[in-house]
Amino acid sequence: MKAFGLFAALLITLTACSTATTPAAPAEPVAENQVTVADRTFSPKSLTISVGETVTWVFADRGMAHNVVADDHSFRSQLMETGQFTHTFDTAGTFAYHCTPHPDMTATVIVEP
Repeated sequence: MKAFGLFAALLITLTACSTATTPAAPAEPVAENQVTVADRTFSPKSLTISVGETVTWVFADRGMAHNVVADDHSFRSQLMETGQFTHTFDTAGTFAYHCTPHPDMTATVIVEP
């Protein structure tokens, strides 16, 4: 009977530990006009901003190198595994861009007047 009591106490302790919630770490704030480069994709795929605003691309694809290259050659980042690249858009229009090593990675920035 004593063994049963120890077993029950252990079971209750394990159950309490497994169902207890641990507060989640605060999420890192997402910068305004930010594009995340991860999982071989740009997210969001389309971003709408106003003339004069800056877009920040954050490279976070676990060591896989990517870059950001405008189809019209108006901006280009270096090949990066981590870090950030920024570009300020001074003219209105739709700017398609891609990743050179992964041409299936495409997205657009729409710049409104």
